[in-house]
Order: sequence, then structure tokens, then C-alpha cells
Amino acid sequence: MGKFKNIWNHSKDGNNKEERSFLRTVIIASSIFLVFICIIKRDNVFRWIAAGVTIHKQEKMIEFYQQDNERLENELKTLTTDKDSLEKFAREKFLFAEPGEDVYIEE
Repeated sequence: MGKFKNIWNHSKDGNNKEERSFLRTVIIASSIFLVFICIIKRDNVFRWIAAGVTIHKQEKMIEFYQQDNERLENELKTLTTDKDSLEKFAREKFLFAEPGEDVYIEE
């Protein structure tokens, strides 16, 4: 870090005037390039990060919906194979009742 501390001080150039001038030019050009790559360019780092966050959220949504599909498929399989479960489902979800039965709804 000691070599780069006084890189901008022209009075300390001495015999290395050309080398230090080249080094300053390289630093400035690199800085401009980094600014161009990170901020100005259309496909920049900030968009990469935002895209990564979006992809992560979408992967979580895909996982949630896959689990929900599995649950619904199991429920459908149960309803189509077992008459008692179908009757229970109809009574709970749609408040079906046989004639003469009383239906009580709790909230």
C-alpha cells in the first residue's frame, strides 16, 4: 500500500516519471472501464443480482406448487377410492346433509 499512497503526487515522480504516469493512466482507464461495466452497460452487475433474486423466488414458488400438487393428487386419489372420505369431504366443504339432519356451522 505504501507504493500507491503517493501515486498522485507529481513532485515525487523523480526518475520514474514515465512509469508513474503510465500507472496513473492505467488506474484511470481501469476505473472508467469498471464504471462502464458495472453501471452504464445494459447488462450490468445490478441486473445480474436482481435476476438472481428473481430466480430464487421463482424456484421457491415452483417448490411450493409442486408440494401443493402432490397434496391435491393424494386428496383426489383418496376421494376417488374411498366412499366414506368422499362423503366426509362433501359434508365439510359443501355442507351437504342427508334429509332430516341438522347442520351446525361454527365460525
